Amino acid sequence: MANNILQEIKSDLDSWVGKKVRLKANKGRRKVLQKDGILEKTYPNIFVVMVDEEEYPRRLSFSYADILTETVEIMVPEQKIRIGCVNV
Repeated sequence: MANNILQEIKSDLDSWVGKKVRLKANKGRRKVLQKDGILEKTYPNIFVVMVDEEEYPRRLSFSYADILTETVEIMVPEQKIRIGCVNV
């Protein structure tokens, strides 16, 4: 069942590849990373977000389990839609 939920999250993210997203990642010890970027690619176990930094662009990768455990949130800023949110 858990594999099915992760597959649902991946298919939801697949439909937003190439679009602008807002990333919010909990890095522990009250540290939260918030960046705007483009959902670049989805792979079987991870997805990649291209983030524009001041000096050079960076690619950040996360697993679908990060979305399931709400360690990472992906939103579409213009439409205020949370991507990958699955009702269990």
